[in-house]
Formats: sequence, structure tokens, C-alpha cells
Amino acid sequence: MATKTDRIMSLRAVRQLRHVRAFYAVGALLWAASTAWTGWQFPGSRQMWVSVLLLAIFTGLLLTASLWLQRLKTAAPAGPAHHAASRRTTASRHVHA
Repeated sequence: MATKTDRIMSLRAVRQLRHVRAFYAVGALLWAASTAWTGWQFPGSRQMWVSVLLLAIFTGLLLTASLWLQRLKTAAPAGPAHHAASRRTTASRHVHA
């Protein structure tokens, strides 16, 4: 069973990976547009190949972040960390006390 701090760290890691994945997705889209534009204007130029390289890097980073996020999601327990008392239980205690 995972401790409370392990669950908090896991949730924090998932949240950070979601932000990083979004950043890499935007970067990959921008470099894809840049590669298309440069390839259209200057096919075979050095600028086009640099743009292709940066697109490949951002795509690789996006895939890596997505894989890590998928692994963290499957490793996390499905249920909640604890169960709260129902309202009936707490209400009956206050009435009888």
C-alpha cells in the first residue's frame, strides 16, 4: 500500500507531466508549421533540416512524456486513498451526543 506522501508525489508528478506534455505538444506543432513553411520556401536548405531536427526532438520529448504519464496512470491505485464517513453517521452522532 502506498503511503500518503507517495500518493501526493505521484499526483504532483502526473500534474507536472501534463503541463510538460502540453508544452511539448505546442512546440511540436510550431516546429511542424515551421518545417512545412521552410520546406516550401527553401527545400533542401540548412534551415529546413534544422527545423526537421527540432521537430524530431520535440516529437520525441512529447512521446516520452506521454509514455511516462501513461505508466504513472496505470501504476496509480484506482480507488481513493481513504473513505470519509457518511453524513448519516456523523449526523446521528451529533443528535445522540
